Amino acid sequence: MIKNIILSILVIYTIFACETNSKSKEIVFVCTHGAARSPIATAYFNKLAKEHNLNYHAVFRGTEPDSSLTQETVNGLAIDGFDTKNWKPEKVTMNDIEKANKVITFDCSVPSASADEMIEWNGTPSISKDYNIARDVIKNHVEQLIEKLKKE
Repeated sequence: MIKNIILSILVIYTIFACETNSKSKEIVFVCTHGAARSPIATAYFNKLAKEHNLNYHAVFRGTEPDSSLTQETVNGLAIDGFDTKNWKPEKVTMNDIEKANKVITFDCSVPSASADEMIEWNGTPSISKDYNIARDVIKNHVEQLIEKLKKE
């Protein structure tokens, strides 16, 4: 009887511990159209966060979202090994901002934010002019962010 009670307590504790630890913190990347810079940042952030076992995930949003990712973004991310088949820009909402651990914007502003931290990555080169240059700048920012999060 006591063994069953102890076993039950351990099972409940394990379930609770797993649920507590499994809820990852969210990073929201926002650019004007949600179709180029923020999806690239999201792709690289999620890849690196997973590789470094960080309890974070990212989503991309737009302040004035396009109906789809730009062709340059789709082609570039495909060459880089990312599958964007079901990716679609979405409008950033107050809910996105409020539940985010960090909101990172690319040359745009979002409604007054209550995220833990607001970061601006302004001046990123245009994806349509040169995907590789823009991607490298974004990836460098993401790598720096990952290093910072690893220390938290």
